[in-house]
Amino acid sequence: MDLKQIEYFVRVAERRSFSRAAEMLDVAQPTLSRQVRLLEVELGQHLLYRNGRGAEPTEAGLRFLEHARALLTLAERAKEDLQTLRETPTGKVMIGLPPRIARVLTPPLVQAFRQDFPDASIAVAEGLSAQVREWLLAGRVDLALLYDPAPSPQLAYESLFREDLVLAAAAGHQPPLPDRVPVARLGDYPLVLPSLPNAIRTLVESVCRAQGVRLKVAAEVDAVQTIVELAAQGDAYAILPRSAARGPAAEHELSLCAIGSPTITNNLVLASPRHRPATRLAAATGQLIRELRLADLFAPEASPPQKS
Repeated sequence: MDLKQIEYFVRVAERRSFSRAAEMLDVAQPTLSRQVRLLEVELGQHLLYRNGRGAEPTEAGLRFLEHARALLTLAERAKEDLQTLRETPTGKVMIGLPPRIARVLTPPLVQAFRQDFPDASIAVAEGLSAQVREWLLAGRVDLALLYDPAPSPQLAYESLFREDLVLAAAAGHQPPLPDRVPVARLGDYPLVLPSLPNAIRTLVESVCRAQGVRLKVAAEVDAVQTIVELAAQGDAYAILPRSAARGPAAEHELSLCAIGSPTITNNLVLASPRHRPATRLAAATGQLIRELRLADLFAPEASPPQKS
């Protein structure tokens, strides 16, 4: 198949007209019609139904249209990647981030990006890890930071840092929290937790289920700041990453208790697609994220990165 033929077919199918497609492509209509016909002959299928009002994709045409658009996108990405070998990267990169990560990471990331790539642009899309993962699979974002994502043969994961989850309560809460609470006792505490499919909720539920622990969920709240507020008021206990309990979201002092037997560890990974080649700009942005050292930004006491 010829990429030019594929492009001609896509434009005709999109505009439902050979004449309008020919005008848009700046080619003669007989040339356009001949090239599309050659494509149909090669594929052994009628892709377009020609009528007096224009042209409509057949069932085979609609199916091929999806593949054709993907081929044109892939060709454009390849062209863009080769162009960046000899010039400053241009274009746009889209990063997917969970809200708590976006709040801390976006300012230094955008500053570093603008300094290194003045002719390019960056966009940040915020969402829960499960949602951002779907965006990455669908091609809506080029890179993503995710908490404990589900395995996928379509995605590559690189662990950036791990940190323990802690049990949090209001400062001065009575009775005071112990220094460490085993997972087996977490069911004794009324908890405020994010709703499923939040990554932390999923992780906590999975560990507790394996230990035969039934959690007592007093409230489900998705915003970290609100969870911290409720815990600080003494309305319930919270299970949070240590950095969230002590970081920008924690405007109030909290009493923290380590969780053990086993420790529940939150893992933040840099995710990228395996099924489509990354542009040079996306790869360079991933390197910028690594150089920002998220472990220092979020949790200085976090354990070193491990392979994921």
